[in-house]
Amino acid sequence: MKKQKDENFTINETLPHQINAPSWKGTGIKMKKPFINEYGVTIGDSFYNSTQSPLNHWSDDIDPAIMSGDQWVHPTNDIGWNTSENRDLIEAKKRPQGVPFTHPDKDVSYNND
Repeated sequence: MKKQKDENFTINETLPHQINAPSWKGTGIKMKKPFINEYGVTIGDSFYNSTQSPLNHWSDDIDPAIMSGDQWVHPTNDIGWNTSENRDLIEAKKRPQGVPFTHPDKDVSYNND
C-alpha cells in the first residue's frame, strides 16, 4: 500500500511542525496554501526542496538574483515568521482573551479610578 503525501500542513491555524511558528488563529489573517512560482518551485509546502529549484541545479551559469523576490516567499508559511519580532506582529493582531475576567457589554471599572 502506497502512502499518500499529506498536503495539509496546518492544524487549527498553526504550523505544528515548526516549533517557533506563530499561531494565526484570531488574527483575521487566513493561512494561504502553497503555490508554484514562475520557476515551477512549490513555495510554502514545508518540504523546502523541489526538483525544479535552482538550488538543486546550481552552477556558475546561474545568477543568484533569480532566487530573490516575492515569488520565493510564502505569505504565511515562511521561516521569517518564526522570529520573535515577526511573531509579535502577529500577536498584536489577536483580540484580547480576557474571559472569564471581563464583561464584554459592561465596564466594571467605570468611575473606579
